[in-house]
Amino acid sequence: MTIRTFAAAAAASIALTASATAQETFEMTSAFGKNLPILGTAAVNFTEKLNSITDDVEFEHFDPGELVPALEALDAVSNGSVDAAYTTAGYWQGKIPAASLFAAVPFGPEAGEFLGWMMYDDGMELFQRMYDEAGYNVHVIPCGIIAPETSGWFKNEINSVADLEGLNMRFFGLGAEVMQRLGVSTSLLAGGDIFPALERGAIDATEFSMPRIDARLGFHNIAKYNYFPGWHQPATLFELLINKDRWEDLDEMAQAQVEIACMANITDNYAEGEATNFDAMKDNVENNGVNIEQWSPEMLDAFENAWNEVAAELAAEDAYFAEVWADLQEYREGYAVWNNNIYLPRPRN
Repeated sequence: MTIRTFAAAAAASIALTASATAQETFEMTSAFGKNLPILGTAAVNFTEKLNSITDDVEFEHFDPGELVPALEALDAVSNGSVDAAYTTAGYWQGKIPAASLFAAVPFGPEAGEFLGWMMYDDGMELFQRMYDEAGYNVHVIPCGIIAPETSGWFKNEINSVADLEGLNMRFFGLGAEVMQRLGVSTSLLAGGDIFPALERGAIDATEFSMPRIDARLGFHNIAKYNYFPGWHQPATLFELLINKDRWEDLDEMAQAQVEIACMANITDNYAEGEATNFDAMKDNVENNGVNIEQWSPEMLDAFENAWNEVAAELAAEDAYFAEVWADLQEYREGYAVWNNNIYLPRPRN
């Protein structure tokens, strides 16, 4: 080997070694266990997508509780004890009043409309600014979305608002504020804690997610009345939170790769939810003795009226909620011009 050839080979070896040692590894906690279809597998799928397209950054997936509990992920990512989290902003409603507006809005936008606001209007800028102004050291990227969830599992049939009064129910996000207004006592439980609470009678009813996901958690074994439509979550957006210092240390190529993997994950996540829930619904009816129920127009009106009151009060109490809510409402007014003309009309029931 000539000196020149040896030098070139040595330089190549050093470059490869530098490239290998430069890879950034991120430990990512998920709010949902990987055993949960659609919700849990979305976080796994994201890491697989990203790791397959880059040698610059690698994400390692951890189930809730392995690094931190699901409801502590925001603080953990912000303080750097965890590098990243796949979760939903609705879990931070108790910390940041506007957070649920970036997760699921009662009687709000469905998936296409929601993504339009986030990506081509002001949603994304407002989303990041929310965390910045609240003092959290995180970078946020939309990373998943699903269509409506079921409206809840009940042990008894619900025919009126009076039937809701006095119930203890697991409920998520802004919809919980509505249920409280109608006499329900709500609590936010992580997915793995819901069935034991139902079983021992600590809660009388629950909502969690889509039929296929709920089937994995076994709610049908205790609560036989499953209500639709999911007025409280017409769409649910999921976020990737990354410690801002770690994010800013990545070069532009690695940042773009993370964003591209999240964009691909949004498509995959939405499609899986749309394609795989009807079989779970049929199985519930045919094999599990579940009654699939539709809310009456009167009940939907009661939910919507209560939501309008809640939204007005939250906007009056919190300036940032008011700003985001006004921006979303302005966008929806414009979107209605398109929506009301281009799509076939669908009856509410």
